[in-house]
Amino acid sequence: MNTDTLSATEIELWLKLMSTEGVGDVTAQLLLKSFGLPEQIFAQSHTSLTRVVSDRVARALLGTADDEFKQLLERTRAWGEQAGNHIISLSCPTYPQHLLSTADPPVLLYVKGRIDLLNAPRTLAMVGSRNATAQGIKNTEWFAEELAQGGCQIVSGLALGIDAAAHRGALNAYHKSPNVAGSTIAVIGTGCDIIYPARNRELTYAIAEQGVIISEFPLGAKAQPSHFPRRNRIISGLSQGVLVVEAALQSGSLITARQALEQNREVFAIPGSIHSPLSKGCHALIKQGAKLVECAQDILDELQPTYPLYATDTHKLSESDTQSTGALALSNSAQHILDALGHDPCDVDTLASRVQMDVGKLLAELMELELSGMVEKRAGQIYVRLYQ
Repeated sequence: MNTDTLSATEIELWLKLMSTEGVGDVTAQLLLKSFGLPEQIFAQSHTSLTRVVSDRVARALLGTADDEFKQLLERTRAWGEQAGNHIISLSCPTYPQHLLSTADPPVLLYVKGRIDLLNAPRTLAMVGSRNATAQGIKNTEWFAEELAQGGCQIVSGLALGIDAAAHRGALNAYHKSPNVAGSTIAVIGTGCDIIYPARNRELTYAIAEQGVIISEFPLGAKAQPSHFPRRNRIISGLSQGVLVVEAALQSGSLITARQALEQNREVFAIPGSIHSPLSKGCHALIKQGAKLVECAQDILDELQPTYPLYATDTHKLSESDTQSTGALALSNSAQHILDALGHDPCDVDTLASRVQMDVGKLLAELMELELSGMVEKRAGQIYVRLYQ
């Protein structure tokens, strides 16, 4: 095991501390501040412990380990001995310094992959909706790839939608320029031995190899609703700033943004259509002072004003983005439809009126555009243009 992570003996003591009934991060930190490392905590008398914690917790700390704990300890030690796996505590030099500066850093972290990324100088979190639009996915991948090309490690939560797109974009940059580009950090809400959601299995394997996966939850911990707000504070805590791509007004992404502000981090947001529910959260953040961003350089200028993009250009979310080789090859009628569709979602009847086209013919043209990835069909015969 890496010398910068916990030894087998230390794992037992730290795991026993964090597995004690009534001991969470706050109580554990109180005990650590009062008595020192876990070895010193467990050497205290009941009387000494009750000066800091309740009688019930003191008795639990001094109790004998049960079979359930012994089985967890055996699994944890075996997991930690596998190549690329690490278990670190607040006392380890490899513990993320950005996270250590927050009000509620996790006492134990389980790490799978490139542990060096946890203390990278440039880190940015990217968060957003699990039910992202096709354009939101493209925007996320663009930003993540270019930010990683600029040397940022991209932090996200390995959920479906925006999270997965952020990880993919960062890995794309790393594949192209491994000696220059950043990679990605996935913060998960389960034990590090569990893949969740299952649809992200291949992505999880790729991150474990070329990036890093971390969790504060013990091995075997399954996904629970209460885990994800706690995970979110780590996502923002690891990062210099948080970029919100798509988010509804009531969403976990806005919780992450609020936690980022509480941790004195920068908050950025990408604007969207005034008609899209998934833009309302971003617009609310911008009204509250988040920086509106159109390209990766907007963010890099804030985090590192003198650090240029490695890439030769950036993707602005503007009309000039649509003038690609594919767009130039469109038929006149298809280009006319795209121009009439504009930037906002539009129902098929309104669009037919704009282009003066029979609805049946219009639907056939829209199907071709949808198959080519240039428009997206939504519920209620609503269409929206996608920017390449």
